[in-house]
Amino acid sequence: MHPSSCDTFVALPPSTEGQRVIFGKNSDRPCDEVQEVVYYPARDYEAGTKLECTYIEIEQSAHTYAVVLSKPAWLWGAEMGANEHQVCIGNEAVWGKESADGDEALLGMDLVRLGLERADTAEKAVEVITELLERYGQGGSCMEDESGFTYHNSFLISDRKEAWLLETSGKYWAAERVEAGHRNISNEYDITTKIDKEHPEMREYAKHKGWWDGKAQFNFARVYSYATPGRIGASGSRYCEGKKMLRKNDGHITAETMMDILRDKDSDINMEGMFLTTGSMVSVIPEDPALPGVHYFTATPDPERSVFKPFIFVNNIHPLKETTSPDYGPDDPVKRKPRFQSKPNRKHELFVKHEVVAAIIDSYKDKGKKLTESMRKLEKETMTRMEEVLLHGVKEPDSLVNLFSNSVMEELAVYTKK
Repeated sequence: MHPSSCDTFVALPPSTEGQRVIFGKNSDRPCDEVQEVVYYPARDYEAGTKLECTYIEIEQSAHTYAVVLSKPAWLWGAEMGANEHQVCIGNEAVWGKESADGDEALLGMDLVRLGLERADTAEKAVEVITELLERYGQGGSCMEDESGFTYHNSFLISDRKEAWLLETSGKYWAAERVEAGHRNISNEYDITTKIDKEHPEMREYAKHKGWWDGKAQFNFARVYSYATPGRIGASGSRYCEGKKMLRKNDGHITAETMMDILRDKDSDINMEGMFLTTGSMVSVIPEDPALPGVHYFTATPDPERSVFKPFIFVNNIHPLKETTSPDYGPDDPVKRKPRFQSKPNRKHELFVKHEVVAAIIDSYKDKGKKLTESMRKLEKETMTRMEEVLLHGVKEPDSLVNLFSNSVMEELAVYTKK
């Protein structure tokens, strides 16, 4: 299957306003897949505890950080998310010369969640993900069916001060530090000659396979990709259009800028069709550690027809019930072998109501326009309130324990009213 989905962005000072890091991602997945937004608090574990990921069991760490995740409802991992230390991670499917058809192992989405649960900085997340990759490998179907849709993974990881691009091919990997400006990735290898960390045998393996002669300057994308590196910058590509939009707003990139980019359909960044944008995320992370990060999620398909709702890490956050899908436990068809013999209903409350709204917007022009305007008005009012928190901090933490869920209820109220 050819690269056809997902775009991840990060912008750091001086490309942003207000000394903030802005992270954004569209998760482009099969059109019938439900994406949920869930919260898991920090937790301690006894030595020897096992952790069941999507397909395999691994060793649990002694402590996991609190995380908020946007994830396909059928699997353990996540497409994107953030943790209490304001680390944000999103992953992309990539293909290269190395076959991606391996045994069931860790999915790239499992590695996203594991990186968030176990790392308090972006650089530490690189270490966590690569150590797990080398120990357990990556593999298994990335779709809830028997299609055998598999791929390698790239990751864009940010914190309050920097970002890292991590690209993998099997167990081999390369990582590049991004300390300023902006960066976006799509579904092609993008690390070239600037490599700040790497698998110790990555170059020798490429030499052994005949992909690199050991003499020419080592270019990770050129060596490991099956496609010509120039293809990624081809006219009209999502990567190229995303980069253009970042450049156009350079020095003035805000959360609103990132949302506009994620909503752009002319570029296919906001994707429609068999693969569509099933969930979107934008995070605003002040460099000042005394200030909170604000993480916005849609939890519904098509950001143009969705509301970005805020989440802030505080103590005693309540479960995000309205965006949590039904849990089928050990009877889930994903966990039974042979897998994927059926598909249960995974629609959460917000998803069900949003389906109706999307149909109205499609079918009734005037009514749909008014509904969309009301959704944007709600979003803008919420973001104005969040700006006060970003500037002055959290004064009453208890008032934010239901922030995301309350925002969902406000969205549902708009649907009902209109």
